[in-house]
Amino acid sequence: MSSQYLLVLSVTVGVMVVIQGGINARLGMMLSNTLLATSIALLLSAIITLIAFFITTKEYPTVNQIKNIPIYWYMGGLFSFSGLSLFYYVIPRLGISTVVTFGLTGQIIFASIAAHYGWFGMPIEQISIKKIIGMLIMIMGLTVIKY
Repeated sequence: MSSQYLLVLSVTVGVMVVIQGGINARLGMMLSNTLLATSIALLLSAIITLIAFFITTKEYPTVNQIKNIPIYWYMGGLFSFSGLSLFYYVIPRLGISTVVTFGLTGQIIFASIAAHYGWFGMPIEQISIKKIIGMLIMIMGLTVIKY
């Protein structure tokens, strides 16, 4: 897969995050319950993901493979729940562009730190002066967009 294609997919992810955030935040308002909206979103996501998994996967992991994975690697769902619940709670109160702008700022900062140290088993990407300047320019750009 080409780098350009992957970059287009990355932009598409950003669009999808805003769409789902807006839809599910509104659902939470209509239901008067952010946690119910989060539950519905995660349940639907789980169903669709399982269907896609069973359609596209030819060889399933064994029970031993699953058991041998340290428990903390299964905690992504905790962060999905927390992140989505907060996203749906904050959007109606601050507005979607504000939440996404500040969310991107948090992602830029944390992703750079996580990449620098290779957290979560990811490839190490050293923080350089050039990257710091780039991050600052992005954060300034996000600030200009918001204010």
